[in-house]
Amino acid sequence: KQWYQRRVRGSATDVRERRLLKELQEITNNVSSFTVELVNDNLFEWHVKLHTVDKDSSLAEGMRQNNISYILLNMSFPDNFPFAPPFVRVISPIVEGGYVLDGGALC
Repeated sequence: KQWYQRRVRGSATDVRERRLLKELQEITNNVSSFTVELVNDNLFEWHVKLHTVDKDSSLAEGMRQNNISYILLNMSFPDNFPFAPPFVRVISPIVEGGYVLDGGALC
């Protein structure tokens, strides 16, 4: 039974790694509205800088008024990704209300 559990976990990790590497490569080659950096070279934790938001939104207005050039998000990918979503939270600027919970977690 232990061999089977290790094998299943290994397979899930392989799927997660392949998927994340594919996503990271596509983002690096094709996207200009946000950038991704690995946290401590960890493929399973990303810092995402969102450079573009809806220019007519109150969020964009607040960013212009406060001279904020991007929103920094932290994304942590669970062991069962892509079958479960990443945990995402806002690092900066501090955003309150709406879909942002205490500590910056998004719901």
